[in-house]
Amino acid sequence: MKKAEIDRGDVQGLVRFGYGWMEEACFFPLEVNDPAAARAWLQKISPAITTAEKPAELPATALHLAFTSAGLQALEVPQEIISQFSLEFVSGLTGEESRSRRLGDFASNAPSGWNWGGPGKTPHLLLMLYAKEGRLEERKKTLSVELAGAGFKLGQCLETSNLDGFEPFGFRDGISQPEIDWEQKRTLRVGKIEVEYGNLVATGEFILGYLNEYGEYTDRPLIDPQADIKNILLPAEDRPEKKDLGRNGTYMVFRQLRQDVRGFWRFLDRQADSNPEQRRNLAAAMVGRMMDGTRLVPKSERPIRGVGTDLDPEDSAQDIALNQFTYESDGAGLLCPYGAHVRRANPRNGDYPYGARGWFTRVKRIFGIGRKGNNRDDLIASTRFHRILRRGREYGTNLPLEQALRGVDTSADERGLHFICLNANIGRQFEFVQNAWMMGTKFDGLTEESDPLIGTRAPVPGCRLTDTFSMPQENGVRRRISGLPQFVTVRGGAYFFLPSIRALRYIASRQK
Repeated sequence: MKKAEIDRGDVQGLVRFGYGWMEEACFFPLEVNDPAAARAWLQKISPAITTAEKPAELPATALHLAFTSAGLQALEVPQEIISQFSLEFVSGLTGEESRSRRLGDFASNAPSGWNWGGPGKTPHLLLMLYAKEGRLEERKKTLSVELAGAGFKLGQCLETSNLDGFEPFGFRDGISQPEIDWEQKRTLRVGKIEVEYGNLVATGEFILGYLNEYGEYTDRPLIDPQADIKNILLPAEDRPEKKDLGRNGTYMVFRQLRQDVRGFWRFLDRQADSNPEQRRNLAAAMVGRMMDGTRLVPKSERPIRGVGTDLDPEDSAQDIALNQFTYESDGAGLLCPYGAHVRRANPRNGDYPYGARGWFTRVKRIFGIGRKGNNRDDLIASTRFHRILRRGREYGTNLPLEQALRGVDTSADERGLHFICLNANIGRQFEFVQNAWMMGTKFDGLTEESDPLIGTRAPVPGCRLTDTFSMPQENGVRRRISGLPQFVTVRGGAYFFLPSIRALRYIASRQK
């Protein structure tokens, strides 16, 4: 089957850009009060949505829209269409108790205590605004007036902060991102093996309607042509007799995460006996990078496919260099502990354990022959099936390290991260990473420890303690730190569908 060229003008720009050059941003949760008026406004605003086309010059503002399942219902999209979206999206982030438990959304993270997105608080839409410094307020005021008269009720704006590329704990953020195969150059087929880690990921992992890493198409809403009388939607690539509502769209996960900056640094200071170097090194071990983003392991000797290939405006030579590594040279976890935050989020492995490069070696690995005593082989699923594209923004004021260590905070505001990620399969991508790798107490053969930054520390079935962090040592004995407090608390969130421009127009043009 011939691969269709991706129309980047039909893809919302957030899929391609994080808008690092736009220092200001805010996110408006919206509720639909008048479906007909709301659809009319969506039709009017659709040409203003920023697309993934590479601009001749960097724009000063950007605008995006995303829908929850409840929002599609409120806009009177037929149930037979909504039911074709993924089960995770349809039921929602807080729709199942078992999902909340798997994601760590219980106890202090329970949705019942969220500011928004919890029971009875799920928004219908999310309006996302980005702007260069000094341009946001004017755009907010204009849109607020429009929305008030267009059948919407505005929720409280989720504000953001510009911390110059650093998250509230003080670490450089957003360095490592997968590259989308926009040109669809990779050969993808069912059962294809990728021996080594690569950063260039199949288009269908992030954009619906294209082949994913399995060489297959992710399920999404396909409709009969008769239901698209205005001929707005494109045909499905795998089923051309159907119109594809999902094509060029994606799913967006949004979670508001409050960070206890004082608690984080004061805990580390106690563990380091107030030694600045030891405190800094322990923080780096837990995060998996130094505070300036420097990797803890050597640069990979072999080029990594897809690092810096897109060369978008936000790429920099420094970021590309910081991303040129795997953990193959650190199999013992001496440089970057197995349980470090960034190692959990992206283990950087291929379909086989490190070192399996000839066909004979691969066969031995499949049947468990050889490598006696190495119980870490095959403990981690292949990374390429579980990548997410992060688009988060910080919020709250900066708290300098010196003030955090003294327990002094001159601001009454909380601080944290609006975690935003894009993926075509919420269950296999975001939920797998969050459940198996971040919250998982058995990740890479570990015990009694979840992610050192975002773990809940609450007991889970089969594991009474989850408040430890271990660091392998050269003498074979792990340094084990216990009693980690909870540093991050969930304050809100929802699952959204980020539609293509065509899909947005289709939703807006429907009549009940």
